[in-house]
Amino acid sequence: MYLLLAWLPTLVTAAAGIGLLAYGPIAQPQAYHAFADTRTILGVANGANVLSNLAFALVGLYGLVRLWPARRDPAVAAAWPGHFVFLLGLVLTAAGSAYYHDAPDNARLVWDRLPMTLVCAGLLAAVRADTGYAASATRDVLVLSIAGIASVVWWHLTEQWGEGDLRPYLLFQALPILLIPLWQLRGNSTQGDRRAYLLAFGVYMLAKLAEFTDRALFDLLSVSGHTIKHLLAAAATGVIAAHLVRRVDAARG
Repeated sequence: MYLLLAWLPTLVTAAAGIGLLAYGPIAQPQAYHAFADTRTILGVANGANVLSNLAFALVGLYGLVRLWPARRDPAVAAAWPGHFVFLLGLVLTAAGSAYYHDAPDNARLVWDRLPMTLVCAGLLAAVRADTGYAASATRDVLVLSIAGIASVVWWHLTEQWGEGDLRPYLLFQALPILLIPLWQLRGNSTQGDRRAYLLAFGVYMLAKLAEFTDRALFDLLSVSGHTIKHLLAAAATGVIAAHLVRRVDAARG
């Protein structure tokens, strides 16, 4: 059983990759940029979708302000390179997503997706370090960041070549949800760590559901599903950032 748990993350990653490879290229949907809420707010075009990105910036800045002074604390030091890239990625995501939603198109979407891969890379590197899977969080976060950026570059290039392919990007986005629970199951995670990430992933899945019901939620609530997605996704990251702060506070007594 221990050997199976040790190899399970690798097997899951390989199976997901092989499945996507067999499925074939996944193109960007033609209607992706047609968001339900295009109202101008305070002079900002597509205001709700632009301004809701402030939530990501607030979470990222909160985490950086609270955790930077404690970066050498044993509670976060081993995984700090990952935590730092995760939090910095949130601030950059706020800027990139706001830029994209101001005038949505494929060229701007690149700048929305690039920082989101840093968020995923940071999470993966941090939890690998926390659970004892990684010898070097710095090396991991560097390699994973390059892989995430490459997945966006691949999509962008294939769009230019006439047949966009989202498969590497979709796989990279899914990896935290696929791998982190498995690493925590075998590794050194506390119950508090597992509960925090489980709650965060649950909230994030609600965010994705809201994204897919953009128009329906807008017609029902006058708040679009995409705006709600931003707020819920930021809340999910806030759960993790707040948990890290509590971990440091608890270690310090």
